[in-house]
Amino acid sequence: MKGFARGVLVILALGLSGCRLTASLPEQPQTFAGYQRQTVAMVEAQRAFQSLDKQAELRWNTPQEWRPQGTARRGILLVHGLGDSPGSFSDLGPALARQGFLVRSVLLPGHGTRPADLIDVSVNQWRSVVREQAAILAREVPEVWLGGFSTGGNLALEYAYRHPQVAGLLLFSPALKSRTPYDFLAPPLALVRDWLRPPSALYPQQIATRYLRVPTNGFAQYYHTSSAVRRLIARQTYPKPTLVVMARHDSVVDSLWVLGQFSATFTHPRSRLIWYGDLPDAAAQDSRILTRSDALPEERISQFSHMSVLFAPENPVYGRRGSQRLCGNGQAEESARRCLAGETVWYSDWGLQEAGRIHARLTWNPWFNWQQQIIGTVTGAGAPGDYE
Repeated sequence: MKGFARGVLVILALGLSGCRLTASLPEQPQTFAGYQRQTVAMVEAQRAFQSLDKQAELRWNTPQEWRPQGTARRGILLVHGLGDSPGSFSDLGPALARQGFLVRSVLLPGHGTRPADLIDVSVNQWRSVVREQAAILAREVPEVWLGGFSTGGNLALEYAYRHPQVAGLLLFSPALKSRTPYDFLAPPLALVRDWLRPPSALYPQQIATRYLRVPTNGFAQYYHTSSAVRRLIARQTYPKPTLVVMARHDSVVDSLWVLGQFSATFTHPRSRLIWYGDLPDAAAQDSRILTRSDALPEERISQFSHMSVLFAPENPVYGRRGSQRLCGNGQAEESARRCLAGETVWYSDWGLQEAGRIHARLTWNPWFNWQQQIIGTVTGAGAPGDYE
């Protein structure tokens, strides 16, 4: 009898704890402003702050909104990449608002706080945020676009394939296919190992603007986004206007694979692919593919990087004279220490090593203003053909 009573008490305790958990879960906000307030409160409570300027960190790591002059007739939802933050769009957002968009960014679950918070997230949680905020945006403007960087580009493309009411896409370094041939191992590895590499004695796990170290599960959920969009691409074309921006020497994405898919997949005549670097001869047959050099020795730029396509040269954090220099760039520890000490550096993608040069990550785009003009061609904010 005593055993039976204890069993009942256990069941009641579990039931009550379940009720308390359900009651503690916040309701999904029905407006972007509500979502923004809720997210800011969560990040403020859980974030491992990296600087004394907590308000600046909160702005960079929480959803933002930029409004155009007058009444917005079109909107765009921007989705950041793995380990990154809504601050990725600190230049793109205002520029799109000047072109008439109501612009909003989101924070993907597991981000904005501390890297370990990615250990338990799932791709479906990321998809849910995109779905909910796209629906809220659609209630406010008649025309909805999606944009994304890296993993966020995958989430945006997947959503657009499944929701034909989306008017078009802006995809920056979309991580459709990893340069790592063994990325499919990330999901099973995440079941047995939280981290793929140990903490660095030289670099922190995160900085004020992003994570520098991502748990295995983060890579696993990225893999689910990339495999999903590749299946969609294999089955059908995408007929809406789309911008794809790629760096030839992207160290994260198989850029040549993305280039090879563009002409057959993104069929709208206003679609464009911006390619930073040397263009293979076969791709030159598609006039919708536009190129600019990624080697600019006058600016000590050896190659463009995965992240450099997003930021204007004047960005106060990541621009030419920005406050944040990324010295963790796949080079020898001695070179990294010299970079951190403030020595003169060149800029490149991750992993480039050249004799006599120290390389930091390139974090800005010298062609940003031209790129923005091409965006106007794709979205219809500028006359087609004006900027090529």
